[in-house]
Formats: sequence, structure tokens, C-alpha cells
Amino acid sequence: MKLFYSSDIHGSETCWRKFLNAGPFYRADVIIMGGDLTGKGIVPIVKDPHEERWRAQFRGRNYDLRTDEELADLESRVTFNGMYPYRCSQAELDELAAAPDQDRLFDELIEATFARWLAIGDEKLRKSGVSCWVMPGNDDAWAIDLAFGSSELVKACDRSVVDIGEGYSMLSIGYANPTPWNSPREVPEDELAEMIEELVPEVPSMDRAIFNLHVPPYDSELDIAPKIDSEFRLQTAGGQPQVAPVGSTAVRAAIERHQPLLALHGHIHESKGARKIGRTVCINPGSSYSLGQLDGVLVDLKGDRVKRYQFVIG
Repeated sequence: MKLFYSSDIHGSETCWRKFLNAGPFYRADVIIMGGDLTGKGIVPIVKDPHEERWRAQFRGRNYDLRTDEELADLESRVTFNGMYPYRCSQAELDELAAAPDQDRLFDELIEATFARWLAIGDEKLRKSGVSCWVMPGNDDAWAIDLAFGSSELVKACDRSVVDIGEGYSMLSIGYANPTPWNSPREVPEDELAEMIEELVPEVPSMDRAIFNLHVPPYDSELDIAPKIDSEFRLQTAGGQPQVAPVGSTAVRAAIERHQPLLALHGHIHESKGARKIGRTVCINPGSSYSLGQLDGVLVDLKGDRVKRYQFVIG
């Protein structure tokens, strides 16, 4: 079996489309998306009440849009960068800013956008015949879960053990240990350990098991990130940025204890690489979503061994 794995596209529709095309392009039997699918914010595009123009601020620049082409171009740039364009009047924007439930619009845009992504997925997968598994990650709002039921061929796998074919099973958990950002799907290490252990009895054989765990194992070199303080300021020493392992001790303990064939991780964009923990091959393909670039890994499985793996960029 050949599988393709990628993660952490953070709302980039360009990367989502590339992910769906990865199966036929790389001749993979299965494609897996390991979490953090949704974007990080809304970009209001405000209609001028007196003139046929729109105004917006995006990435430190002011936009004065006078044609449909200019408007469409900005919206395309916003979605390319993993955010959600939102056309509105100034009155609507003021009302939204004063609303006690400001997250409601964000959740609605996430759900609607992901439902559209799933429709794109069904169309492409129907043609390719590739098996597709997707789970949310720690950064994903709960609204994404509401959209999953609308898809025929993009299959959800979070907090479950699924048969991906050829005798291989996959245990998936998109939750993370605590981070400075207090993202939606974070739990203490002991709770994350319980989540994993609750699913382990459903795995038929660890010799042909894949652990699809969004967070890398602690101190594995797949979890090295810039060190920041409680105010999100980068820590330096001698003028150089400091880095530290930020992965999960629960994930590491589960891999050491159960020794699955393969472990797939995302979460830490800067730590692309592969390491072995005992017999388990652990892989993090990294992420460059903001460039419209899809980082992934192709893994060839044969029986109870990882025959080969190859990092790919598209």
C-alpha cells in the first residue's frame, strides 16, 4: 500500500485542492489529512455607502477596490493565505464588533467553507477512486465537525480506529497537549493518554497499525519550535532565537509502549523529518501552507514494515 499524508493547511484552499489531487498524482492508494484545516481569521471587505467601491485592510495594506475584478482578486489572495473574506456594510461591521457572540460569524464561515471543500472532495475522489481520511486538529473550531456529515467520500477519522485497506488499521486523535494559544482541542497530557489508550484495544495488530496523532512525540526532533514566553514574545540567547521540544509526552509514551508500524504527525510546522522510536517510524512532513505549498510524505507499506518513505512538496 502507498499512502500520502499531509497536515496543517490552515484554511488554504490551494493546499486543499493539491491534497485531493495528490492521490492520482503520486499514485497513492490512500490520502490522509492530519488536522488543522481551518483558517485563522476574517478579513472584512466593506462596501462604501456612497460609491461603487469596497475598502479593506489585509496584511498591513489598505485596499480601495473599484471593479469586480479587483474585488475577486483580493478575495482570492485572502483565501490563498488561509483566511475568510467577508463582504459587509460598515453598519454590519460595527454591529459585529459590538456583538457578544463574535465567534458566531467565524464559525458560520468555517462551516460553510469546509462544506464547500467537502463537495470539491467528493467530486475529485469520485473520479480518482482514492480513499480519503481527514481529521480536525487542535486549532480547528468545533464548527468544522458539523460539516463532515455532508460528504460521501471524505471520511472523518478523529478519535476512532478505522480500516484503511490491505489489512492496515489507523488510530487517529487530533487533540493536542496544552499550548500557549489555548486552541479549541487541547487537553492535559493525562487526558490525551486516556484518549489514546481507550482506542488501543480496537487495533487488530500493532504490526500493521498506523497512529495518526496530530501532535508529535515529545523530544523526538519532530517537535522543535521557537521558544516564547507568556506574552508570546520570542526568546533569544546571544541574539539567536531559542528553540525547545513542545510535543506530547503522552504520545511518546503510547508509541514506546505499543510500537505501531508507523506514526504520522503534524502540528509543528518547522520540524519536518522522520525518526524511529523503537520499531516505529515517526514522520512529520512540516507545513508551508502560507506559500500555497503542500508539504507531504509518501509512505510505501509492505506487510509489517515501512518499505520506504519520501518527502514531497507540491
